[in-house]
This record gives sequence, C-alpha cells and structure tokens, in this order.
Amino acid sequence: MTFKDKVNGLVIEALLEKPSVFLIDLTITDSFKIIVNLDGDNGVALQDCIDISRAIENNLDREEQDFSLEVASVGVGSPLKMVRQYKKNVGRTLIVKLATETIEAELVEANDNFIILSWKAREAKKLGKGKETVQKRQEIPYVEIKEAIVTVTF
Repeated sequence: MTFKDKVNGLVIEALLEKPSVFLIDLTITDSFKIIVNLDGDNGVALQDCIDISRAIENNLDREEQDFSLEVASVGVGSPLKMVRQYKKNVGRTLIVKLATETIEAELVEANDNFIILSWKAREAKKLGKGKETVQKRQEIPYVEIKEAIVTVTF
C-alpha cells in the first residue's frame, strides 16, 4: 500500500465519524506534505479539523515516513468543486464563469445535474427607448461551469 493510499484510507475512515463534513481535496506533495481541505453541510468547526488531523497523525509512523500535515476548511473565496457544495449554498449569490460569459446571481436550486440561477438585468425595452429591469432565470448543467465562487456581501 502506498503512502497516499494509506492517508486516503485514514481520511475516509475519519470522515465516517463526521457525516456532515466531507473531503474537497487531498494533496500529498513530493516532500510528503499532506494537505487536507474539508467542507461541511453546516460549515467546518475547528474541532472537526483537529479530529481529522489526529486520526491521520496517530495512525502514521514518522519513523516509516516523515511528513507534515495541514487540515483546513476551504476558504470563502474557494471555487465550488462538488454538487454537495452547491446544494448547501442555495439562496446565496454566486459568480459563475461559463465558457462565454460570467454571471453573478442567486443560486435558487441545485440538484445532481444542474443549478438554477436567478438575477435582475437591465435590457432594452421591447417598445420605445430606454431600458427596463427584467428578471432572468437560467438552468446551467455542471459540465458547463468553469468556476463558481460564493460572493460575500456585508
């Protein structure tokens, strides 16, 4: 079993104890720095990171392989990578980059195949001069999304 396989198994096993927390990314560098990024349906508490860190560190032998370990939650500005992240962010504003355009809109629905965004836009009036505000709604399959980031508003 490779070092990466062993670490991956330990992370999966530790996450079974915390069903609301899920793995976003696991990276092991050439210098054996283990980087674990987590997210959670209700956020990630510091204790969650500590528990996952201990589960990994207590089951690896530094005599066998020296390593460094970093366990953290994904940052606010981190791109969404999993369907589960979209589902937990329904009702929030996203910046979604597609191949041809970038849309900043409210995420009103997320299922296993696509998201639905809703926003207001200014468009030319159908009759007469000037612009009017219209409500837009667009269904976007996940495969078309290049990047999506939750915006933070104060």
